[in-house]
Amino acid sequence: MRKRGLAVLATALLVVPLAPGAAVAADPAYPFRDPSLPLVTRIDDLVGRLTLDEKISLLHQYQPAIPRLGLGVFKSGTEALHGVAWSNSYAQNGAKIDATATVFPQAVGLASTWDPELLKRVGSAVGDELRGFHAQDPAIWGLNTWAPVVNLLRDPRWGRNEEGYSEDPLLSGEIATAYGQGLQGDDPDHLKTAPTLKHYAAYNNETKRDVTSSNVPQRVLNEYDRAPFKAALENGAATGVMASYNLINGRPATVDPDLGTLVRGWSDQRLFNVSDAWAPTNLTGSQAYFATQAAANAALLKAGLDSFTVNDTNAVPTVTAINEALQQGLLTEATINESAGNALSIRFRLGEFDPDGGPHADITAAVIDSPAHRALARETAAEAAVLLKNDNSLLPLKPGGDVAVVGPLADKLYTDWYGGQLPYEVTTLDGIKERAKNVTTSFGADRIALKEVTTGRYLNATDGPAGLGEKTTASEFDSVDWGDGVSTLRSVANGKLLGYGWGPFVTVEENPTGWFVQQQFKVEEQSDGTVVLHYAGYETQEPWFGTNTYVTVGADGNLALGASSAATAARFSKELLVDGVKQAAATAKNAKTAVVVVGTDPFVAGREAHDRTGLGLGARQEALIRAVRQANPNTVVVLQSSYPQSITWAQQHVPGILWTTHAGAETGHAIADVLYGSVNPSGRLTQTWPRSEAQLPADLNQYDIITTGQTYLYSDAKPLYPFGHGLSYTKFRYSNVKIRNGTVSVTVTNTGDRAGDEVVQLYTHQRTSRDVTPTKQLRGFTKVHLAPGKSTTVTLKLDREDLARWDVTRQRWVVESSVHDILLGSSSSDIRQRATLAVRGETIPARDLTEETRAETFDVYTGVKLLDETKERGTVVGASRAGDWIGFRDAALRGGTTLTVRASGAGSVEVRLGSPSGRLLGTATLSDTGGIYEYASTTAKLRLVSGRHDVYLVPSPGLRLATFTIR
Repeated sequence: MRKRGLAVLATALLVVPLAPGAAVAADPAYPFRDPSLPLVTRIDDLVGRLTLDEKISLLHQYQPAIPRLGLGVFKSGTEALHGVAWSNSYAQNGAKIDATATVFPQAVGLASTWDPELLKRVGSAVGDELRGFHAQDPAIWGLNTWAPVVNLLRDPRWGRNEEGYSEDPLLSGEIATAYGQGLQGDDPDHLKTAPTLKHYAAYNNETKRDVTSSNVPQRVLNEYDRAPFKAALENGAATGVMASYNLINGRPATVDPDLGTLVRGWSDQRLFNVSDAWAPTNLTGSQAYFATQAAANAALLKAGLDSFTVNDTNAVPTVTAINEALQQGLLTEATINESAGNALSIRFRLGEFDPDGGPHADITAAVIDSPAHRALARETAAEAAVLLKNDNSLLPLKPGGDVAVVGPLADKLYTDWYGGQLPYEVTTLDGIKERAKNVTTSFGADRIALKEVTTGRYLNATDGPAGLGEKTTASEFDSVDWGDGVSTLRSVANGKLLGYGWGPFVTVEENPTGWFVQQQFKVEEQSDGTVVLHYAGYETQEPWFGTNTYVTVGADGNLALGASSAATAARFSKELLVDGVKQAAATAKNAKTAVVVVGTDPFVAGREAHDRTGLGLGARQEALIRAVRQANPNTVVVLQSSYPQSITWAQQHVPGILWTTHAGAETGHAIADVLYGSVNPSGRLTQTWPRSEAQLPADLNQYDIITTGQTYLYSDAKPLYPFGHGLSYTKFRYSNVKIRNGTVSVTVTNTGDRAGDEVVQLYTHQRTSRDVTPTKQLRGFTKVHLAPGKSTTVTLKLDREDLARWDVTRQRWVVESSVHDILLGSSSSDIRQRATLAVRGETIPARDLTEETRAETFDVYTGVKLLDETKERGTVVGASRAGDWIGFRDAALRGGTTLTVRASGAGSVEVRLGSPSGRLLGTATLSDTGGIYEYASTTAKLRLVSGRHDVYLVPSPGLRLATFTIR
């Protein structure tokens, strides 16, 4: 870590808060106000002028004003994942304040452009708009952005898939770097905004996310999960990280020692690391990792976090616990000084303490949703679209003609939890209407009525509580099936969705919304032909909600949640008033071309705190595609979703398929631009699309992608669409591969009849290795634009160090001597040119088990869990059940006869040769050490063996194995 001087501390004074954003002019002669001084000098000067109480006050998300020095309120954390989205109000005790701003495609869509230069422009626009909001109200719109998200998309069932970029670490790192650099701006000394990378680390499951531990072996942690964080920080594209909610190898990520060591070493700037919301109290709550909040807060700060995001605007619990930690000797003032300096570091770089506010201070609200940003949003949404299929050149469509635009998303745009409010909407229907001569449309949703069987009265919903009544327009609902059996019911009478509303069922929301998303139902068919309503709002998964999730009818005739099963729920007969599928098919039959717009609602099909179980479209949406295709052979499916979907039937039978994320207000223009050829599609998939969830591990919480064979790196399954896939309206030829001086070059020629962009992708495969290596791995990419018949030479960097991987035997990076296949193509499966590269590196020697060997450095394993060695640092191995084992390949045994084991708990460790059930060399037994963090060593005699062998250790459950030696 770099040395950071600390000045003499002033006498402690109580902090007197000011009104939000207010400050009192400070003495301009103070060194910290002088922009010509080095940053470290300015930080040290200001820290030295603060009292202990004032420094502690800077450690909460809402940093109060310090009037005597002219410091105003500073709030960390504004959501800006794909546009300024929302923040929390200082004045309204943490209330969420939504932004109406330019909304760009969801993050996974941004990455689908494979265009870092474009993404830097997008990031810059978002940074400008946040500065514009900040100019209006700095107390709400803080300049510390909680974006980008760089968690790798190893499993598309993750509820937050739309927030990440890719399953590939290099692509994720490149896109995060570009977006982060845009957010920061180009001034070498000042930040436009201060980006925070989310969420460190190995975080891809929402179900019980705060109590599940990501089991991540060393190779996966270093080569995969840490890689995009490292890339963005080494490239100066972020000012800190946010710790994730999960545990990593048994230790809460909130107190991961990486935060104060490894992570800070990746940047040449001082970092400001923050907790996720309420995570500090998880340490004493759901995780029960510390007995007191004082101990938890001390551990959080010592681990390397600088800011507590907890208790909304109320800093008192945080400050109280930190003071208790100081009094109990759990924390030193030096640690407080360090974190306070880290918190202030980004405020200096944002220009807050410069006399003129820095070079970005003159940005005003005029930039918000400006014409230039609208144009950029349209451009980005078009580049993010991926053409998945185009048989017989059905696309692009010719302007004019008769087009049927059908489906539940045809005339509707959706946003997500981390998206801003759309200032306007251009739907797919709107965009096509601007191009076609005649356009017909159909929503494609079933219109139903529900009659309660015992009374014969109908479910009615308008402006009051939903209940039973006469059959009127208020009895009619449009039902959209979003998958996993979950539907929304929209009242025809007022256009609003039926929802729970924390008591009476009401129709008040235009879209599914809120943290708990109360507008979700399963209309479950019963054996007697009736249906029941199973409320599927997200809060039903909370333990405090109770078991009554089925709809009943109260004595007042209104709907209620009064049943725990279908057996005692209200029974309804479902009347199909309009068959949406048949109606849409009839509409499509009379048109020259049919465009079916289907997909997901980001608030319904999985989201933060809620994973998915499947990847399919809703059953009625699937039926819609089939019916329209049967009615009209010229059918194009436009799929709007936040994650890969298993559209296997459509891929087999529909001639044209275009995928896009929920791409903002300009979605309809962008889709029409691509469908009609104004934009030649160039988007590429950033994830493998499986044929079904059967190609994924049974358990979403599987982080060892090597062992489970996940992502294009290690999977041998044939996907629906491969990583990097995307079609164009023209063709490209690759030729003339050359490898020289750390570069790979290839000539790319546009052999088609229209201009287009090609994403040239460079992969490598290491032919020989001590360990399992990826089938292929992305090493570089670039997007090139070529006119018809034109060629260009694309040169991609490939340094020897790029081929390094993690050697578990010596716990360091290594380049092995091997031949590498050099693969150039248009996707991971569409390789156009090949070459080979012989690399002279080193050969990993046989393991030397006479040296103390950490158990976590195993090569293979079954069943064991990686656990925390102590609460501060280290990783050990624990058996989950009898018969679990770890293996160490190619070990040089030198006739050792003594096994020494360091472990905690009580139990035994068998040493076997060749396999987990192979020849038993000996068994070490450990008496109870008295606690899981109390370690002791024990020895056992072994049978004499020499030579190179695979050695297996079989620990008994209850033992936590740290190290061992064989001498």
